[in-house]
Parts: sequence; C-alpha cells; structure tokens
Amino acid sequence: MTETFTLTLSCAQRPGIVHAVSSFLFEQNCDIAEHQQFDDTQNGAFFLRTSFISAGTLDVERLTAEFRSVAEKFGMTFSFNGCSVPRVVVMVSKMGHCLNDLIFRWRAGNLGAELVAVVSNHETLRPMAEAAGLPFVHIPVTAATKPQAEAQLLELVDEYSADLVVLARYMQVLSDDACRKLHGRAINIHHSFLPGFKGAKPYHQAFDRGVKQVGATAHYVTPDLDEGPIIEQQVIRIDHSFDPARLATVGQDAEALALSRAVRWHCENRILLHGHRTVIFS
Repeated sequence: MTETFTLTLSCAQRPGIVHAVSSFLFEQNCDIAEHQQFDDTQNGAFFLRTSFISAGTLDVERLTAEFRSVAEKFGMTFSFNGCSVPRVVVMVSKMGHCLNDLIFRWRAGNLGAELVAVVSNHETLRPMAEAAGLPFVHIPVTAATKPQAEAQLLELVDEYSADLVVLARYMQVLSDDACRKLHGRAINIHHSFLPGFKGAKPYHQAFDRGVKQVGATAHYVTPDLDEGPIIEQQVIRIDHSFDPARLATVGQDAEALALSRAVRWHCENRILLHGHRTVIFS
C-alpha cells in the first residue's frame, strides 16, 4: 500500500536545488506525484512543494532527519508532512454561515480537514455544532476574563491535538500572546478586501459608500489586527440596487468560499509563509 507525503521548502535561489530534492527522493525509492516551484527573482527566494509516494516504509521523522544535510547545504527551511488529516478547532460567535459551510464541506469529504470541536463565546450556535456531532465548548469572554478565556482556548487546542484554529466570524480580538502562540496555524475571515470597512456593520458602511464590489479576505492571524498574510480573497460584483441586507447575503457567500479555500489549502500544505506574504501552490 502506497503512502503520500509532501515536502515544502523555501531558501535562497541557487542552482541545484531541484536536483538535490529529486535525488534525495530517488534514493528513498519514492516517486514524485506532484511538483510545483516558484522563483521569486525580485527577492532572490525559491519555494517548492513536492508530493511523493512510497511503496516502502517511511515516516516523517526519519525523512526529516535524513534530509537535514541537504537542507543545511542550501540553507532551507523545510517540512515533511504525512497523509494524516489535519485536525481543526473552529471558533465562532453568533453568525453561523461560515461554520455551516465548513461543516457541509467536511461532511462531503472535500475540506481536507477533520473538524474536531467548536468553541464560542456565545451559546447561539450550539445546536448547529451538536447536530453535526461536534463537541461545543462555551467560553464566555469579558474584558476581565479574557486572559483566562484565552488560556482555556489554548488548553483546548492541545486537548484536541488541533493542527489549525479557524476563526469563522469569531468576534473577539485575540491577544498578541495568543496570536504568537498560534502563529502560522490560525486563520481568520474578514468581511472585506483588507483593510476596508473595519468594525461594526461593515455592510452598512459599504452601502453608505456605494461600493460596486463586495469582498472577503481569509488571512493568517497575527498581532497586527486584520493585517496578517493574505491567503485568499473573493469578490462579488454588485450595483446600486443592493440594500444592506442583500449586501450581507452576498458578502457571506464570499466569506464562506474564501475561508473554506484557505482552510483546504493550509491543510493540504499548499501555503508557504514569506514574511507578510504567502506563496500558494493551488
């Protein structure tokens, strides 16, 4: 029985990188199933994602150890990933459109992730989560209890062995400390092309400005509010006839699609972080 593994890496541009990778995989008796690379000539950087299969016995720890000499030669930052499905904790507040979409795609088997729990600062979406068979954890948040609430959240991430935390319209700002602890493994959805229309009633703001497009942005969570590396953006064309309610409806469609794509790409190891940017091998 063959197993599928993925290697992702980044390093400075120089000759011989692809040869070194392919030679290493050949020595491991592996066949390359999918290969993508990107040469960032402006910054002199190189990015690679290679998916490969093996009929023999391999494990991520051994691959990592044996590849280290190659990585050191080229100054690579790299990661091997096996075929296990990433585990995801979803955080919500009162709006359920993104959670509902993630549940649908998870059940259909095309999310690339295993939803393991739903965490919320409100009880509103408990029925939706429990109807899907997901544990629902209510963690109320006030200004006075926020440190304790975040500590409980991080404990839950460890308890459920979560690989990714998804803020599916979770209407609380995570502290700088929580953002740093979840660096590269927390994704948020924002109701606009960042950084437009922040704060309350974004679709009312959009209506007042007479916008002609409604957008949504999925991005990694960082201490800089809504300024994390962008993963995916969606846009829907509108006109003067859209009132705030109709704007919200089409905007929520954009949010759900952008978020689900970001989650799937992350879980398929298709995203490489590069400072404030992302390289995505879709």
